Amino acid sequence: MATFLSLDYPTWWFLLVGAVFSGYAILDGFDLGAGALHLFFRKEESRRIALNAIGPVWDGNEVWLVIGGGALFAGFPVVYANLFSAMYIPLMLFLVVLILRATSIEFRSKEPMRWWRRMWDVSYSVSSILLAVLLGVVLGNVLQGMAIGPDLQYQGHWTDFLNPYAGLVGITTLSLFALHGAIYLSLKTEGRLYAKLTQLVKSSAVFFIVAFAITSVYTLIYLPHLSDRFRSDPALFIFPLLALLSIANVTRLINKRKFLPAFIFSALSIAFLLILVAVELYPTIILSTTDPAHSITIYNAASSEKSLGIMLTIAAIGTPLVIAYTSFVFWTFRGKVKLDETSY
Repeated sequence: MATFLSLDYPTWWFLLVGAVFSGYAILDGFDLGAGALHLFFRKEESRRIALNAIGPVWDGNEVWLVIGGGALFAGFPVVYANLFSAMYIPLMLFLVVLILRATSIEFRSKEPMRWWRRMWDVSYSVSSILLAVLLGVVLGNVLQGMAIGPDLQYQGHWTDFLNPYAGLVGITTLSLFALHGAIYLSLKTEGRLYAKLTQLVKSSAVFFIVAFAITSVYTLIYLPHLSDRFRSDPALFIFPLLALLSIANVTRLINKRKFLPAFIFSALSIAFLLILVAVELYPTIILSTTDPAHSITIYNAASSEKSLGIMLTIAAIGTPLVIAYTSFVFWTFRGKVKLDETSY
């Protein structure tokens, strides 16, 4: 406990940023997954139910993205600057598609015409898929490393983000969110739609397991630096073990149609996988592919100690409030979805 409390400010901020982005991945992950599956629902009523399952929470879930971006900028401005330099196109596309997804949800129910609703259904589903893939592409490039120069500035080409590993991580992220979203929708639906979702959950699980296995093998073969830390300290193997056990338990619970615990373990799986990322990278945040000595770490990228201390105090006050608000919303809108005149 004493060791944990004696962590320096950059490490505390690294943990805080990681925790906020993990919260975003868990919360908006099922939103994006539900959107990715939206076109599998053929009936108008089914699509409305699926939309209203996330209706009360999707915009609140995106608050975690805003907090995460702000925390990254405040705590590690050098990382923020290099990410937007190297990932300018995927991140700008992400923001554009994020707006498109929001307008699709809000505009769909404004007109009764069939073509109008179909147009926004397609827009909503495609934007959700792109958002999940783009998040994975950014993460894949962070894991792989970037062309960082001696002045801690990005020196690569603007197309460097297009590479096989980033694509694999993008597809894996999409499959994980689709599984997460399918489980969530199963909790919120009943009748024939619920029956359809039980099949979609199983299909999404197969999709994720295949994508995850391929990406893991590729990582072990072509990115050995990501496993160096585990080889040097065998005690850290507890983290990949927990991730694998959590994923295995999700599939077991799905087969038993115990979707509430399956959703909990799906969220835990996302958290454990992101913990793996943190363990693999720490104290590095962005590995330099030109020279490891030029890598961006939590120390050479951090704001001043005084700034980190002040902001950490503010975060310690604000984060529990966001958690409390999120919990209140989920509790208020618990249970199965019922359509009425105020529904999407």
